Amino acid sequence: MRTARFRDPAGTVRTGEWTDDGLHAAGETYDPDAVEVLPPVSPSKIVCVGLNYTDHAAESGKDVPDRPLLFLKPPNTLSAHGDTVTLPTAPDRIDHEAELGVVIGEQCRNVDAADAADVIAGYTCVNDLSNRDDQRQEQNWVRGKAFDNAAPIGPVVADPELVPDDATIECRVNGETRQSSSIDALSFSPAELIAEITDLITLEPGDVIATGTPAGVSPLADGDEVVVEIEGIGALETTVRR
Repeated sequence: MRTARFRDPAGTVRTGEWTDDGLHAAGETYDPDAVEVLPPVSPSKIVCVGLNYTDHAAESGKDVPDRPLLFLKPPNTLSAHGDTVTLPTAPDRIDHEAELGVVIGEQCRNVDAADAADVIAGYTCVNDLSNRDDQRQEQNWVRGKAFDNAAPIGPVVADPELVPDDATIECRVNGETRQSSSIDALSFSPAELIAEITDLITLEPGDVIATGTPAGVSPLADGDEVVVEIEGIGALETTVRR
């Protein structure tokens, strides 16, 4: 199942199944274009992973680290499928980053990699919008990564069995493919990331791990239409304004 959250025409927030026929909730079927699609989860935090694809590390002039490079995006960064995201005006360069999001299903700490599947509720699409100007000048990446609406997520949470181990991941900007890879090219797998993160941090239901982006990141301009698509999940679509 692919689960979505949305606000129906009457203003009620609903959770339902997104199929080819529409959004199904509370015995009704809704046209996705006639409702406000919301982020499919409300995470207390988004734990992000940098340089987790060899090709992206290479284009950044860096090596894949010996252990996962972790940083956080707080809840203010959330935005949803169909949103128009207003980017900060000061930075010259803000890039798209297509990423697989791992959605946590239960509170967990000290999870072994072998048991990681037990705490995964499903998978979603993430666009880790990145302010390169400030990211390159600071170590904690708050200005670079944690600005408002810097984490479009969605449109659904897909059950794990729907997402192949070698699922394709793409980012298209105005119809042009900018990033194209497979999630099996991750240097650290979702299971390894869960083990590493929960050694230090308690993860809560609805928290998201953004697992890193492949090569092809590039700057966004005013009016760009950005699509992050992952096989088995679907396509996360947003527009950016500057």
